[in-house]
Amino acid sequence: MNLPVHNKQPEDECGACLAGDRREFLRDAAALVASALVGLGLSPERAHALQLQTIIPLRTSGEEVTYPIPAGDGAVIDKDRDLILARQRTAVYAFSLACPHQRTALKWLGDQGRFQCPKHKSKYRPDGSYISGRATRSMDRFAIRRDGSNAVVNLSKLFREDRDRAAWGTAVVWLGEK
Repeated sequence: MNLPVHNKQPEDECGACLAGDRREFLRDAAALVASALVGLGLSPERAHALQLQTIIPLRTSGEEVTYPIPAGDGAVIDKDRDLILARQRTAVYAFSLACPHQRTALKWLGDQGRFQCPKHKSKYRPDGSYISGRATRSMDRFAIRRDGSNAVVNLSKLFREDRDRAAWGTAVVWLGEK
């Protein structure tokens, strides 16, 4: 009995694949989700506000990760590094994605201009400072510095406001006047 012979394509010929890169996939997936939400009756503006906004680093070097500075106010996440990059007017912050209360992933509520824990409803300002809820302290901030039009985050330096208020307070990149 003769079995059919399958001609395998060399791996280097995959350049013609239609798969695209990760950014294209994430952009297309977000557009698909927004379209589905609009199809279910949400306004296009509200559907856009509910999209998961992700950010992909420009480069990594050891414990440092470089991101483009967000163009406007709001927050984006890097799920791979459990990090939130947020901009409020002329300030940019890098936060731990985990709520300081029970480590649940925080959500950005753009229409309300704040963060909230979906588990126990702790609320935080855009600068990570605590407003209310079961948590008893502000969001944890990573050390951050500016490099031209980019923000460089040091993942090995995470500051808690209740343990190191001075370092927590300086973990910000200023884009203009305070």
